[in-house]
Amino acid sequence: MIKKLAIIGVGLIGGSFALALRSAGKVEQVVGCGRSEANLKLAQQRGIIDCYTHDLATAVRGADVVFLAVPLGAMRDVMLQMQAALEPHAIITDGGSVKGSVVQDARLALAEHLPNFVPSHPIAGTERSGAQAAFAELFENRRVIVTPIEETSAQALQQVSDLWLACGAELHQMPVEHHDEVLAATSHLPHMLAFTLVDTLAAMKENDEIFRYAAGGFRDFTRIASSNPAMWRDICMANQQHLGEMLEHFAAELTDLAETLRCGDGEHLLSIFARAKAARDRFIDCV
Repeated sequence: MIKKLAIIGVGLIGGSFALALRSAGKVEQVVGCGRSEANLKLAQQRGIIDCYTHDLATAVRGADVVFLAVPLGAMRDVMLQMQAALEPHAIITDGGSVKGSVVQDARLALAEHLPNFVPSHPIAGTERSGAQAAFAELFENRRVIVTPIEETSAQALQQVSDLWLACGAELHQMPVEHHDEVLAATSHLPHMLAFTLVDTLAAMKENDEIFRYAAGGFRDFTRIASSNPAMWRDICMANQQHLGEMLEHFAAELTDLAETLRCGDGEHLLSIFARAKAARDRFIDCV
């Protein structure tokens, strides 16, 4: 039982984490911290948090668990502001999509608390944001990756793992570097492609017709382009090396595809589509 849980950033991920633990009966008090008064008031009205503050030190003082759900670009500053007020026993974890940058920030800002720091990443979310988007079932049967570092204690890792399991998640563990390589391909690249496709089409002079006649496939593919632009800017910059490599690889494949069309090679096109369909079908079967 967590006597006091501090949620820093009460949005979709942070708010859903609090609601899931409340639903599981794992927490007594939840304090929220953020910049938007309206969002924090809404979170309190919805029962996500019991009280709120704009002051990070006040939020984490006396907390047994601190969950960081802020944009990656704000992570280091948040850690620096709260580190002096952290309880010696406090467990710190996060929901950031890039672990390398979070770990780098923690080594600089939370050096004395690294044994209690457990980086984690729930592979769950929607294109919606803020406290209004949070719901207790977000993590049910969804993968959550924990990426403990060398300093992470076994006790802290077990506690954070237990919390995610209480949220209904399927728990996985992997090294920080490998996590960022995998997510560059499976999450960050698709978001960048969706944003870029919509931006490219919007800049065309025929964009009114293009969007008017867009069918379900376009809506499905570009849904994630409605995600928070600032958040995804931070994610892409934080994982720029791995994401850059993936973009270069994908650009080479697009060049090959354009050449296939120029040559009128329907058989090669069919082989690409057939391989893609088989891989996609296998993915759906294993989810």
